[in-house]
Amino acid sequence: MTQLEAAKRGEITEEMKFVAEREGISPEKLRKSIAKGHTVIFRNVRHDWVKPVAVGNVVRVKVNANIGTSRDIVDVKAEIEKAKVAVKYGADTIMDLSTGGDLDEIRKTIMHAVDVPIGTVPIYQAAEEMLAKGKAIIEMSEDDMWKAVEKHFRDGVDYTTIHVGVTKEVVEKMKRTKRVVGMVSRGGTFLAAWILHWGEENPFYRDYDYLLELAKEYDVVLSLGDGLRPGGLPDAGDELQIAELYTLGRLVRRAREAGVQTMVEGPGHVPIDQIAAQVKLAKVATDNAPFYVLGPIVTDIFPGYDHISAAIGGAIAALNGADFLCYVTPAEHLGLPDVEHVRQGVIAAKIAAHAVNLTRFEADFRKDYLMSLARGRLNWAEQFELSQDKERFIEIRNERPTKTEACSMCGDLCAIKIINDMLAGGKE
Repeated sequence: MTQLEAAKRGEITEEMKFVAEREGISPEKLRKSIAKGHTVIFRNVRHDWVKPVAVGNVVRVKVNANIGTSRDIVDVKAEIEKAKVAVKYGADTIMDLSTGGDLDEIRKTIMHAVDVPIGTVPIYQAAEEMLAKGKAIIEMSEDDMWKAVEKHFRDGVDYTTIHVGVTKEVVEKMKRTKRVVGMVSRGGTFLAAWILHWGEENPFYRDYDYLLELAKEYDVVLSLGDGLRPGGLPDAGDELQIAELYTLGRLVRRAREAGVQTMVEGPGHVPIDQIAAQVKLAKVATDNAPFYVLGPIVTDIFPGYDHISAAIGGAIAALNGADFLCYVTPAEHLGLPDVEHVRQGVIAAKIAAHAVNLTRFEADFRKDYLMSLARGRLNWAEQFELSQDKERFIEIRNERPTKTEACSMCGDLCAIKIINDMLAGGKE
């Protein structure tokens, strides 16, 4: 029985109890949200060592970190280190997007290296296996695609991105729609190219009921991918993006009827003044399905700093209803991220998520309240303990020392020190 089926029957599972305790909410409140399809729990029935995580409208905004090899760089140890660093700095889930090396072994190794839920994009493996055979990606058979999906489900991945909204109809629209950037979703592009080559319907869309059967067997959360998300600001909110979104909304409702948990993926590159409207539209179109956004990235001209651009967009998206932020690293658009890029990407996304969570959860606001108290008292030891990145805290303190009780920015001119002394009856 899936989490959704149990919730609909009024049952509270062990996973629901675990999540409710971590979130500081009642199990019944969580159950009701899951029953409506507004919240999902990540935990494949075969991934029994994972700590379940919930994403949705009654729990905290979560952060995902993408890692994985490429065809140019296959360093499994580095990817394991990235996964561990991502979790250390607050990633709630990891997506293995590997496209180079022994993908089965890499996936299983990552799953055993961390205790957070793992997501994947199975079509990547189907495509890579074609290239490994010296064939073109478009030579994938439908059987190749389904085998990749089944393999990932059996291996225990907790959620998978399936670009089920890249339909033959929307691909035809692409021929008539001018885009500045075209398609930037790898999985979506693989399927679009396959459709254009063979003239056939997307197998995941045509045989969606079979996909639901597989997902239900393992209680995998289907992350309905945005294959037509905008890859540049000029394409945000265009006909292709919105057409796919409404297709995904229909598929969400079918999944709920089948007892399968789903969430929907969103943009992408979006001008800052459009983010609120796009998130709210997505929530309406998908009947409040959990919404998973990449960024959104709010400007295209700062390569090397896209983690900051994405954090700005992510905070606005979360404030307006997005539930799950996929981090973006400084290496976005430039190359495969290294460990430091992963750390910076996770921290940026966690700042965005926490900025919203502290407005909704008293326990989260309490952390910031205590930090304010410590700063007001110039209590550096307490500030260190409350800091989310203690290494960075002590690094800057040591690099810029001072002989005063304040910091080296102000020293004896510290506003806090002066007013505290005066209020205590001291002298300037």
